[in-house]
Amino acid sequence: MTDDLRLGVIGAGGQRGVLAAPAHRPGRGSRVTALCDTDPARLRESARRLGADGAALVTDHRRLLERDDVDAVLIATPDDTHAAVAIDALHAGKAVYLEKPLAITIEDCDEVLRVAAKTGTRLYLGHNMRHMGVIRLMRDVIQRGDIGEPKTVWVRHFVGRGGQYYFKDWHAERRRTTGLLVQKAAHDIDVIHWLAGGYTERVNALGDLMVYGSLPRRPAGTPPSDGWLTASPWPPSSSTGFHHRIDVEDVSVMNMRLDNGVIAAYQQCHFSPDYWRNYTVIGTHGRMENFGDEEGAVVKVWNSRQSGYRATPDIAYTVPPATGDHGGADGAVIEEFLRFARDGGPTDTSPVAARMSVAAGYLATLSLREGGTPYTVPRLDPDLADYFTRHQARG
Repeated sequence: MTDDLRLGVIGAGGQRGVLAAPAHRPGRGSRVTALCDTDPARLRESARRLGADGAALVTDHRRLLERDDVDAVLIATPDDTHAAVAIDALHAGKAVYLEKPLAITIEDCDEVLRVAAKTGTRLYLGHNMRHMGVIRLMRDVIQRGDIGEPKTVWVRHFVGRGGQYYFKDWHAERRRTTGLLVQKAAHDIDVIHWLAGGYTERVNALGDLMVYGSLPRRPAGTPPSDGWLTASPWPPSSSTGFHHRIDVEDVSVMNMRLDNGVIAAYQQCHFSPDYWRNYTVIGTHGRMENFGDEEGAVVKVWNSRQSGYRATPDIAYTVPPATGDHGGADGAVIEEFLRFARDGGPTDTSPVAARMSVAAGYLATLSLREGGTPYTVPRLDPDLADYFTRHQARG
């Protein structure tokens, strides 16, 4: 066990604190030695669920960062704390796994990257969708040339549990998230960039709070009811107990022009009855679209000729089997982080890409709140971009 990478988990009691499970494998490369959460009850329950006997339990992340038995940290705190906690960890010299989004403003994203470069502490962003089977399959299809050079990407995101996941706790407040085009869409914007091979340079959006703004809310300071995350009320109007403040949009549409000329569109709805992502990528020689986004889903390609509607594609690929949360992506992203924390080197996720996904979502949020005003995404400092292009190795 002396060779294990020793991990601290900050935000252990939150929804993404579950990432500690694939990381805690005593005697097999990594183990959790310290847990932090501001809620003592959730902290104790997290330690029990994880089976991390003997792990230190603290309610202040700074106490965890002072510990000599912590080599690296997993940060799974609410979005508005990401930048501050990550900066503290980087200064403390602990390799950082930071759950997406990188931060909730462009300024804070850039500050985290500056501190990482200045300290030389390794920074890894938890964009686990880059490890999802359906995304990797679609990227392989593009790289094989099945559809030629990508020219446009369209994403429809049906968030069937939006009312439960995003409007009954802190996610519902723009001061905690900026909006759901940052909190929720950061994944999909990153995937659009990855599939298309470029970053957004110009963006505009429209959106509104159409459904959840008028539904019954609980008083401030009152916790959600038991089972709130697992309940499945339908239609949305039958649900109660929403967060006392809701000022983020529940439907939004954003348009993007990427720096390589690709045109992309992203649509998000939180009151859909189904929950999945539909990607369409059209290239110079064909079109690709996924039907379902989990194990067994089908990615179809049409690339042989012009025609009317054809239900049968020219090529059909099946998303391969996987185990674990998010189609095995949680385990895969933790595995990549542990390797990176130990040895450095290239990774499929990227701090620069994480910054660019936040930048696009942040400016799209400003745009939709101004009736669709277009924005240009500010460039990242070239020296920072170069540092992360070199996989955080000193020049």
